[in-house]
Amino acid sequence: MDATLAGIEHETDGLTVRLRPVAEPDLAMFRRFVSEPGLIGLDWSGYRDAGAPARRFAVDGYLGADDGRLVVEVDPERAVGIVSYQAGRYAGPAGYWEIGIALLPEWRGRGIGWRAQALLCDYLFAHTPAQRIQAGTHPENAAEQRSLEKAGFQLEGVVRASEFRAGRWRDAYLYSRLRDDPSPWPAEAG
Repeated sequence: MDATLAGIEHETDGLTVRLRPVAEPDLAMFRRFVSEPGLIGLDWSGYRDAGAPARRFAVDGYLGADDGRLVVEVDPERAVGIVSYQAGRYAGPAGYWEIGIALLPEWRGRGIGWRAQALLCDYLFAHTPAQRIQAGTHPENAAEQRSLEKAGFQLEGVVRASEFRAGRWRDAYLYSRLRDDPSPWPAEAG
């Protein structure tokens, strides 16, 4: 994903949310996500290699052709989390993107998450031919369910026993947004 990120932002009620490429100073936040239990909420799956973020950054700056990460930033230029995208394929040319988000705890519940996910969809639809973007979440994560719905996603159903977490297999809710679905932005926001 080498297309420009200019214009990937949304401002409302005095809050500007933008997406930007990962920069070297952001790697400290990335290391926190892989080394601090509970920082990413229910998605914690155990300790991971704290050196992996720097190695990946050195390869492609987290802007790979099939997956990547962008930093979620709010004014005044403060990194508050990340969004991710990963290519998937159902059959033949039916490619899609699976997206995710991780915000630092102190930035949750402020309307940043849904805006960041909607911006990521806009970016992927503008720069790739994908017809479908999907996201999964935990049945107990009501805040993320509301966030996805505000970002224009629709619930498709339950994916049974799709994740091993905290010692057992758990279900997930699958959401999707299609290229032709209505925009979540108010008409005046573009």
